[in-house]
Amino acid sequence: MLVSVSSLSSFSPALYDCRLLHVDDGSKERGYGHAIVAGVERYPLKITKNMGKKRIAKRSKVKPFIKIVNYNHIMPTRYGLELESLKSAVTLDSFKEPSQREEAKKAIKKLFEERYNSGKNKWFFTKLRF
Repeated sequence: MLVSVSSLSSFSPALYDCRLLHVDDGSKERGYGHAIVAGVERYPLKITKNMGKKRIAKRSKVKPFIKIVNYNHIMPTRYGLELESLKSAVTLDSFKEPSQREEAKKAIKKLFEERYNSGKNKWFFTKLRF
């Protein structure tokens, strides 16, 4: 399921997010219902026909984020994106150490860039306009 994170959270309100894991009843560390979300922090830039391969490669980079978000800060949207390979890349243990979190971000970045370069889900790689 795809969601948009509201302006109450610490990052931009107009982002598409892909919910990876959800905990409805809360956990020992977080006593509230929450979800692990992944999304695009920095979107790829516009590409034109007269750009070279090197410049296109630089402008096609995607910067992802992963975050644990309270259910109260999530606004459902009608968009949906299912990436089963992302769910295996990120777990609750990924947030315990910064090195594990960075590795999870690198795996997500690779998957997002593959998806972007193949031309699938173009709407996911554009800013959500209200």
